Amino acid sequence: MRPGDRPERHQGPGRSNSVRIEEPPERRPLLQHRATFSHELDHDVFCCSTDSHTRLPVYTNIHRIRRDIISVVEDYLSLDQLRDVRINVSVVRPLVDKLYEQDDISIVYCLLVNRVQFLNEQSHLHNRQNVNFTRAMLCELIATRILRRFNEDNEGPENLLVLAHVLIAGFEPFQNCPEEVRIQNHSSPKSSWHNTLPALEVAILSESRLFLSSTSCQKIVDAIYEGRVIYTPSSWMDIIPDRYKQRPISLYDPREAPLLNQYRLVVPRTRNLLEIVQFITLLGLYVAFMAERDPFQLSILELCFTVYAFGWVLDQFATILEHGWSVYTQNLWSFLDVTFAFIYWVYLILRLYGWKVGRDEPGQQALDVLAMGAPVLIPRLAFNLLSNNLVFLALRAMMSDFALLTALAAWCFFGFLLSLVWLGNGIFPPVTISKWMIYIWFGLDGSGIQHSTDFHQILGPSLMIAFAFLGNTLFLTILVSMLSTTFSNIASNSSAEVQFRRAVLTLEGVKGDAIFAYQPPFNILALFVLVPLKFFVSPRWFHKIHVFSVRLINLPVLLIIAVAERRALWPSTADGPRRVSFTGTSKPPSKFRGWFWEKWRITSHSDISTVFEIPPPESVLSEIATDDDLTRNLIRRQFTRSNTLDLNQGQQQPPKSHLHPQTGGPPQGKTLNRRDSIAPFPGLRAELQGALGDSSEVNDITSRLEALEDSTQRIEAMLERLMDRVDQDEASAPGEVVSGSSPTSLEENLADGIVR
Repeated sequence: MRPGDRPERHQGPGRSNSVRIEEPPERRPLLQHRATFSHELDHDVFCCSTDSHTRLPVYTNIHRIRRDIISVVEDYLSLDQLRDVRINVSVVRPLVDKLYEQDDISIVYCLLVNRVQFLNEQSHLHNRQNVNFTRAMLCELIATRILRRFNEDNEGPENLLVLAHVLIAGFEPFQNCPEEVRIQNHSSPKSSWHNTLPALEVAILSESRLFLSSTSCQKIVDAIYEGRVIYTPSSWMDIIPDRYKQRPISLYDPREAPLLNQYRLVVPRTRNLLEIVQFITLLGLYVAFMAERDPFQLSILELCFTVYAFGWVLDQFATILEHGWSVYTQNLWSFLDVTFAFIYWVYLILRLYGWKVGRDEPGQQALDVLAMGAPVLIPRLAFNLLSNNLVFLALRAMMSDFALLTALAAWCFFGFLLSLVWLGNGIFPPVTISKWMIYIWFGLDGSGIQHSTDFHQILGPSLMIAFAFLGNTLFLTILVSMLSTTFSNIASNSSAEVQFRRAVLTLEGVKGDAIFAYQPPFNILALFVLVPLKFFVSPRWFHKIHVFSVRLINLPVLLIIAVAERRALWPSTADGPRRVSFTGTSKPPSKFRGWFWEKWRITSHSDISTVFEIPPPESVLSEIATDDDLTRNLIRRQFTRSNTLDLNQGQQQPPKSHLHPQTGGPPQGKTLNRRDSIAPFPGLRAELQGALGDSSEVNDITSRLEALEDSTQRIEAMLERLMDRVDQDEASAPGEVVSGSSPTSLEENLADGIVR
């Protein structure tokens, strides 16, 4: 501690006394430490309404962010260029500081809304690489940095709660807009549960993979998936709306919740397991029914399959209404579910029609259509069990490209079909010509080329050969190149793709519609009983009837969930319920591993992870919090230039009583400045010189400094040679004292060295 520095005791929020050292401005670090904001978490925050944060200027923030982003981005830049040091120092970090210091949990939502708008504007342009794409990426990058700051500036359970408020609190774009804007938009000043969106859902809609794959976002996604963060989600449309009791965003404690908690049925992890069981049941009924299918009579297996499949399709339809078609189609196996739902409805209509008219032909056609569901249901089970496999991740995107290219090729090849039909003058029917063209397209048969002379001696073979060339060569080459590009893009960023699909699965798993609490086929009964009952009873009694029926129907499942969460998922410790660690994770220490370690102690590597799983006591927390302010000053002591340290090594060390009380170094030395604060970072000095070296004056100063440095190095080398010569003279005449003549000789040698 230098003379004049005065230590003070500082009481920070949520921590014990710490020491703050007042220092001159020239000794302060270049990058100041961020203070922890006092987030308002005392009141309830909801996802399905904006009543808890009506003061937040969402409308103003959206347009302020749009103005700032447009003003700073005027050219196309890639993501790597936006992450460059110069862009980060001059553009990204000032925007992050400006927006984060507002202490507004809606900032991330406003940034992602602007990303959606920039991507929408970019989609209407023909150029893929344009400025709007860069602006959208910048919005996503700033939102990721701000969310990371919220994560770093909060500790303990409050960390998880703050991030949950930022990501899943409900907002609407016209919140706190001027009255004339609301009148022009024809919207009501009160927001309802069906027009609020959380930032997490906006990120999925805009496919913000960088944002969703960040550590801070994945922490909340994992917490929602496991049910540690609970809330009532917003819904686009509810089949059975039960909004009598809204659950705010909060942390879940199973020991404070009721034993039969019907809300745990819609936890994404529990919901995912239940959906797998439901699909396996559907697949078993389908295989058993198709093995003994009989179009002439209605069997028990067909009745069970028809009813259960109706409930399963109803559940999928309610999932689409929950968050909309855009979010539903982001699921990995959504196209398979939609395909089977379409096949089932065709089967059901044909079966009911045949039963009504009393004919067997429609029934046989219904079973034939239902047989087409096998190629859909069998792979769907593999998608459930291997959802994180790279092949299945790429298969969904490649199927989309394949379907689009096939549709375009079929549309173009339709012209060849018309030409051949008109050239044939009715010799061959269009169905036969189409069959020949399909065979040529897939390289199965050349009958079309053999009969091409029957259409025309010259034009017929020309058309067939041109079609074969375009279909087998051009189309297949384009198809292979497109699928290869799609697979390589997904494989290069497979981890982000997996985390994006996990976020989609988590958001879809949190259900607000009351119909999801009923497992198929009981949801059919709820649909035809509770929906009419809604018009005859009050909301309070409707909620009571709904809760009683859900607990009665799902009694075994609720008991299993309660026991599993209390015993396995949230185990208790010797001092009571397990506490949440600083990182917000909830991985409990293994009881078997603890017992095995205490008994055998085979290896010592387990202590590396165990020391972080056991939460430290309050005495340790208070002890490590006393030097928080001192820790921030450590960076200044690392900015000492290496040549200064080398010179100090040759000097005599001062007595121990004169050492610095904190660093243990000498009390006096080279005074540090702001320029020295960038010395330890490799590459940063060159980057800043490139950023500041655009003018001729700066280049002239740089050249002068380099020349001066070269001269200084030559003088130092000359002085070293002179000192070596003096040492040699003293060694040759140890008894003589260099006096009168020695200074003269030194001056002569010095002058001689300078002349040289």
